[in-house]
Amino acid sequence: MNPGFDVAAASRAYLDLLSGPARAASDAYFEGGYWLIGWNALVAVLVYGIVLATGWSARWRDWAERRTRRRWLVPAWYALPFGLVTSAMLLPWSIYTDFVREHQYGLSNQTFAAWAGDAAMLLAIGLIINAIVFVALFAALRRFARMWWIWGTLGTVAAMLVAVAVTPVFIAPLFNTYSELPAGPLRDRIVAVARAQGIPADHIYVSDASRQTKRISANVSGLGPTIRITLNDNLLNRTTPDEVVAVMGHEMGHYVLHHIWWLVAEFAAVVAALLFAASRIGPWLIRRNPRWGVRDLADPAATPVLLGLIAVGALVMEPVKNTIIRHNESAADAFGLDAARQPDAFAMTAIRLSEYRKLEPSPVEEALFFDHPSGATRIRMAMQWKKDHVPGATIVRPAKPAAGDGAR
Repeated sequence: MNPGFDVAAASRAYLDLLSGPARAASDAYFEGGYWLIGWNALVAVLVYGIVLATGWSARWRDWAERRTRRRWLVPAWYALPFGLVTSAMLLPWSIYTDFVREHQYGLSNQTFAAWAGDAAMLLAIGLIINAIVFVALFAALRRFARMWWIWGTLGTVAAMLVAVAVTPVFIAPLFNTYSELPAGPLRDRIVAVARAQGIPADHIYVSDASRQTKRISANVSGLGPTIRITLNDNLLNRTTPDEVVAVMGHEMGHYVLHHIWWLVAEFAAVVAALLFAASRIGPWLIRRNPRWGVRDLADPAATPVLLGLIAVGALVMEPVKNTIIRHNESAADAFGLDAARQPDAFAMTAIRLSEYRKLEPSPVEEALFFDHPSGATRIRMAMQWKKDHVPGATIVRPAKPAAGDGAR
């Protein structure tokens, strides 16, 4: 312990690094995201409402039924026009939120052509996944009637686990190139921390995320044989070696603390609540609107009803989701400080992340809208750790980070 170390003053030395126009831009970007949560739900409900009101959904079901004599395959055929048309309807909104807005705040490196290429790839993947999910979902709806939401939840859990396992190996490489981190002092430091925590470190990958974004990021992803350590090139190029190690300590915390399993279990409860609500409200909506041409909830044409209800439910559950993730992120922060022992580097990383996350929100804002601890919370945690664990700790007067600073 260092009774003379002032945690508040040490934290303020970092918090004051982000000020003036830079802080105003960060606050505006993140606060705008509060509204986007609501607008995303409203736009989704509007699109699904149009699909129902025009009778398109019923016509797509009829078309799918003509394509196959196998009833279980009808939802897969229905998924094709549903996915294509709704994606086209949502495209203007997607262009604004994912491309225009990111460029307005200087966070994207992509040309529109590159962004559109990635979006088209996501659509193609989504069409395949939707076909599989729709087949499973409507099989459960037909077979289990009022209790289908339980099987839907179990299916969602299975799908999440499969996604965690296969995404690093089969999906992520479709969008970025992954190469081994070159041998050298930085790799040696990461390997030493990983092995000290019992994490496989035979392969450490670097992704070329800078082709898309300016954000720094890293993760320990996968399950079983697909587990891998990955950091993006922005982290390498925009931060110091100490900061890289601090970030990797945090990411390793997710692995050691089994956060993948905890998140799957916790989100299963959220999914169960959403599907249960949809199972009770959906049939009532269908009975009240015969003009939609939807027979019942087990009809593939009911897809917009289910997704619209889930969109509204997800909006209501947003603070719950954020709290679940934020709790795990805070635990990983504490683990990372113990593992990497780089409190000042961790604090500086929090400043860099605050380029697009509001640095000092009110407690209510942080509770409702933050799925990670705020920069201020993380910096205070780092300085408290420094006071508790670094003999003779002194307050650092950090230099304001300049664009391009980083490890080489």
